[in-house]
Formats: sequence, structure tokens, C-alpha cells
Amino acid sequence: MSEKILVKKAIKGDEESFLTLLHSYEEALYRTAFSYLKNEGDALEAIQEVTYRAYRSIKTVKEPAYFKTWLIRIMMNYCQDVIKKNKREVLEEGIIDLQGVREDFTFLEVEEALLNLSDYERELLHLKYFEDVKIKDIAIMWNTPEGTIKTRLHKALRAFRESFEEKGEIKRV
Repeated sequence: MSEKILVKKAIKGDEESFLTLLHSYEEALYRTAFSYLKNEGDALEAIQEVTYRAYRSIKTVKEPAYFKTWLIRIMMNYCQDVIKKNKREVLEEGIIDLQGVREDFTFLEVEEALLNLSDYERELLHLKYFEDVKIKDIAIMWNTPEGTIKTRLHKALRAFRESFEEKGEIKRV
């Protein structure tokens, strides 16, 4: 069964369709939650809460084709709320647990560079490069023109690269 049909059924109240959709996006939701919260337990709790919130508000999905984007946006909003509530640093030792220990610690450098960006820039890069959401879909989700999203994405990437150059990396042309 196609995703659009499942979404339409879920909007009409079909719980099986909703669960099928949720299971198909479970990994993407976990990756998103973990990238924000840096803790397996918190990420699993976030999935539970987002499942409840999505089920409660499934009828607000306007376009079935953007269900995944809608779901990930709920996750991102929830994670931001948790971070603000706890007022804690998002970089913790839990990062190493998921990725395994790497000799060059590149992952930690990338995380640190991401922390130097604004929430908006971090969200934009996360959606585009970690969740593979198209610029067109981001523009629709944020109710912003595609050109503006492209410009902001370019600026976010430039700021991200500059944080590496500040650490003495060779400048890339």
C-alpha cells in the first residue's frame, strides 16, 4: 500500500495505518531525537511522546505527501522544548555510545561545530543533510520561499565551514 493511502486512512482514524507509518519512520525519528538530546533514554522517551502528539493531531495533516516532514517537525519541536526546559548542554558522552569510538574524533568536532550555529541553522542543516528533506519541502514546512531557504542553507554551511577553519583546518576553496 502506498504511503499516501496509508496517511489518508490514518487521518480518517485507522490506527493500523498510523502504526504502519510510524514504524516506517521509527529510525528517522530516533536519529532526530538522538541528534538533539544526545541520550538514548531521552530519545526513546521522545519517540513515545511524539507518537502520542502525532496520533492526537493526525487530522491536522494537510498534505499526505509531507507526512514524514510533519512528523519530524513534531520531533524537532519536542526536542527543542526538552532542551530549553532542562537548560543543559546538548553535547554529552552519549554521542560516543551511538557512533562507537573513532580514533580521529571527527564526529565530536562536527557536533561542536553544529553547536556554534543558531537553532534555526542547525535545524536547517539537520533536515537537509541528516533527514534528506528536499529544499522544496522545507520551504513548504516553514512557509518560506525556496530561494530564502537556499540562501539560509548556504549561509549556514558557510558558518559551519568557518568553525573548522577557526580550528586551523586547511581552507577549502
